[in-house]
Amino acid sequence: MTHEDLLRVSVVVCAYTEDRWEDILAAVASVRAQRLAAHEVLLVVDHNPVLLARLTRRYEGTAVRVLPNAGPRGLSAGRNTGISASRGEVVAFLDDDAVAERDWLHWFADAYRDPLVMGVGGRTRPVWASGRRPGWFPEEFDWVVGASYRGQPAGRARVRNVLGGNASFRRIAFDIAGGFATGIGRDGDRRPLGCEETEFCIRLAQAKPGSVLLVDDRAVIWHRVPEARERFGYFRTRCYAEGLSKALVTRSVGTDAGLETERRYATRVLPAGAARGLRDALRGRPGGAGRAGAIVAGVATTAAGYAVARFRTRGGGRPGMRPTAASPSDHDAPGGALA
Repeated sequence: MTHEDLLRVSVVVCAYTEDRWEDILAAVASVRAQRLAAHEVLLVVDHNPVLLARLTRRYEGTAVRVLPNAGPRGLSAGRNTGISASRGEVVAFLDDDAVAERDWLHWFADAYRDPLVMGVGGRTRPVWASGRRPGWFPEEFDWVVGASYRGQPAGRARVRNVLGGNASFRRIAFDIAGGFATGIGRDGDRRPLGCEETEFCIRLAQAKPGSVLLVDDRAVIWHRVPEARERFGYFRTRCYAEGLSKALVTRSVGTDAGLETERRYATRVLPAGAARGLRDALRGRPGGAGRAGAIVAGVATTAAGYAVARFRTRGGGRPGMRPTAASPSDHDAPGGALA
């Protein structure tokens, strides 16, 4: 048997709303259709009894385990619930509005041949509800819609953190560093916060120096982008929320670690993107000026959110943030965007 066949991979999908019913079913179906079979599929429902009952009926008698979120409302606690219930040596995470390509788990498992690798992420591609990318939307900001963005390393490469909706970690990583911190990431329909996976990855590296985190372009998922998120209003709101989240991350792990990757992104990737947009505008190509303007607006809005959060929390500890453990003993019941 191969290394991949011997490695048990648990897959956690977190859901919170019936509005994504068809998306949830598609996400789970894509996991069950993997060339490398998942050891188990854990479908965690975030404080929605109606959805929990409906999904329990839907997957009754199957290998899919439907669980209620055992912690506070939000994506972080939902993921921690899945981790606690998992039995595999590796725990993978898939967004409930995404579908994985058939070799997704194969490429994750392949990377764990190296015993130093503690986490592996993949390439997330957007599926625009309108059928095409908005002309003004810069690829450098695809993290706004939960997708991989221009400027990330290509191929299989070492990174500081992975994107939480397309990620995997050795189960032992959560024993070492604890679980995902509550109070950073998404909480149902509230402000679109993020960065819980960034904070966890940095905390893991600090707790276990020498840990290797990778991204592999071949581990592909397709993430649905609803029309509401194709609008500039959402773009601006998400950038502001990213700034708020990034401030909480730096309060947790320190400014140097929390902003190391962002400095390169802001000083190299974004200026190059803005210049490319301006060149396209001068050549009469549609969308060039809009993309350049969106990059400037995105930077300014993210910086504003960061400044506001830092001002509000100056002199305090880590308000609204609580790293939680994710070992089976922690629950009665068995999810930064910038990589």
